[in-house]
Amino acid sequence: MIAAGAIQVLADRLEREQRARIQREFSRLIAEGQDDAYRVAVHAGPKYTRVDFGGSGKYMVVNATGEIFGIKAYGVIHRGHAYGTLETIDAWDWSGYAAVKRASRAAEVVTP
Repeated sequence: MIAAGAIQVLADRLEREQRARIQREFSRLIAEGQDDAYRVAVHAGPKYTRVDFGGSGKYMVVNATGEIFGIKAYGVIHRGHAYGTLETIDAWDWSGYAAVKRASRAAEVVTP
């Protein structure tokens, strides 16, 4: 079973990165005071924990394993859209429509 604190770390990261992107790309929304709609809400269930953003379903976390998936339909995980686990959230960029894996620094080739 996963700890609620681990899901809150994901929720905080998601909200911070999504709001930063909205501020960059749509600064007028933030200036007009519409930013309250762009918040993360966490809803714990017996099998999955839903992580919603802006009133829409965004990700679901499997409570038993900490695996993060996209949502196929509200309350239904999409196993084809896997985003790592709660232990690997730093390896993902959460700012876009869907999370994308960050480039690994170990994979970068440094030329002198």
